[in-house]
Amino acid sequence: MTDTKRPAVIGVVTASDRASAGVYKDESGPAIEAYLTSVLTTPFRIERRVIPDGFESVRDTLIDLADALGCDLVVTTGGTGPSPRDLTPEATLAACPRELPGFGELMRQVSLAQTPTAILSRQLAAHRGKCLVINLPGKPAAIELCLNAVMPAVPYCLDLIGAAYIETDPARVTAFRPKK
Repeated sequence: MTDTKRPAVIGVVTASDRASAGVYKDESGPAIEAYLTSVLTTPFRIERRVIPDGFESVRDTLIDLADALGCDLVVTTGGTGPSPRDLTPEATLAACPRELPGFGELMRQVSLAQTPTAILSRQLAAHRGKCLVINLPGKPAAIELCLNAVMPAVPYCLDLIGAAYIETDPARVTAFRPKK
């Protein structure tokens, strides 16, 4: 049952060795926050993390955000490519045992319309209890493209898993909820 009485808690996680070490400024996490702020009309608060790439750092962060902080939605950026330290999908599935393959399929489909290297991306979504986790690519333009594609289904997915209720601005993204 959806929790309509409290603001959603949304985790935003940037997985990047260089950003976590301060070598360069994280632009992807702020791009996710800006997108959510422009699209969501219901109250929410953000829990931000910038962590190193790798399996344990991502897995442990996702578990902490879902279990200890009660996040309803966690959106990650980075770590979805084929390089050896890109382990965000594996870590997500270790933390969130129920994959929702349609999210990754759609994100790759819309990304392939923009660039042929999108075939290398391994975005996915899965959930841990009442927390939906969506893995996004690391480029701000790709983040917006992918979120625009999947956001119509996110509010209803959160309803189904018993997370907090969120609503979108239909001028930006129309959330789809089946008629009862």
